[in-house]
Amino acid sequence: MQSFEINKTDLLRIKTALEGDDAELEKVLQGYHASEIAILFEKLPQEAKERIINILPTDVASEVISEMAEEHHPEELLVNLHPEKRSEIVEELDYDDATDIISQLDEEQQHEILKDIDQEDASSIRALLSYDEDTAGGLMNSDIIKVNINLNKKGALDEIIHQSEEMEELYTIYVVDDLDTLMGILSIKTVIKARADARVNDLVQTNFVYVKADVDQEEVARLISQYNLTSIPVVNDDMKLLGRVTVDDIIDVMEEENTEDILKISGVSEDEELSGNWQDAVKSRLPWLVINLGTAFLAASIIRNFDSTVAKLSIISAYMTIIAGMGGNAATQALAVTVRRISLSDLTDKQAYNTVLKEFLVGMINGGANGLIVFIVAFFYDANPMLGLVLFLAMTGNLIIAGLTGASIPLILKRIGVDPAVASSIIITTFTDCIGFLLPLWLATKLLLHQ
Repeated sequence: MQSFEINKTDLLRIKTALEGDDAELEKVLQGYHASEIAILFEKLPQEAKERIINILPTDVASEVISEMAEEHHPEELLVNLHPEKRSEIVEELDYDDATDIISQLDEEQQHEILKDIDQEDASSIRALLSYDEDTAGGLMNSDIIKVNINLNKKGALDEIIHQSEEMEELYTIYVVDDLDTLMGILSIKTVIKARADARVNDLVQTNFVYVKADVDQEEVARLISQYNLTSIPVVNDDMKLLGRVTVDDIIDVMEEENTEDILKISGVSEDEELSGNWQDAVKSRLPWLVINLGTAFLAASIIRNFDSTVAKLSIISAYMTIIAGMGGNAATQALAVTVRRISLSDLTDKQAYNTVLKEFLVGMINGGANGLIVFIVAFFYDANPMLGLVLFLAMTGNLIIAGLTGASIPLILKRIGVDPAVASSIIITTFTDCIGFLLPLWLATKLLLHQ
């Protein structure tokens, strides 16, 4: 199946159906998957969304709302529904999805929704609301299948069948003792294939991966990826089983984290929504542009200090912009690789040293290669071998600086507790611009004008 994209035909079909009666609209909606309807909602007014949700069966409506992107505010759609329809949808949602949506509302609206739903569901959602949204506790679903370690095969199967009646996906089975302490994990395949007289205590896998509720979501994603898990149990400090985080939630986390890192490296605040309006974009980006302007003045001040060199050797001004630009590109490459490595795992001192050393060597080789090209151009085009030597040394030096700063700055920021994706770009740009102007001008002054 190909991924669904909004096109004019689909929008026209939905908008035409909205002009008719509910029966006609319902018939048209049956041709779309819930996730596709959620995408179509991006282009529909609020009144149309509410009408469609009210027409859809509860199970489909809940899936549509859970599939809506956060920036399109599914919580606003939910809170505006009739209380009875809203309660049906919330009770149909997985606990983690319901928590994610309800957490975006103020306390009064949260209370209004939770008081109208089944108290067991409300209690589970309230428990999840107590965790930070970027932690394992904030991601987890408390809807799990667990069996007591003292059960036999028949008793375990009976429990699994009973507990799985209201669950869409059957992942890992968790084994607990009488105090609800997590003892291990179990697969349904293991239970089915076991002898008739087997007991859970004999089948349980006690060597398993788990996370505490306060673990950051990026670490949860790393563990699920590293151990190829479909789900991972979440426990408290006493190893009491709280819930599970499933791989579908982690896919969303990885997409969110990658988007966040890309925006930060580009000097865009994580608060800016991808579908936001121009006012939000200006508010998010202007502060970073002002800071960049300040660093540009710093680079310009270096040129001012070499006015006489530029006046006597005007050709150098054309080449130094190339050198500065190449340094910026090389630094961005080193920065992207290093930030990605940091996001995937905490680097040891040795790994950090090797990362910086690698980028130093890459910068030296790439700088030498590009410097040689510039030397050849200056030698033949400008008929000036000394100018070529100056440009060769400046290009090589700036790309070495670019590699060193691109790798070391994010590592240093990480060490002192600053998000490397946020601040690295501006610092590194300052270095490469300033060195990119300083090296050719200083070398030209020393080697060409003071001969």
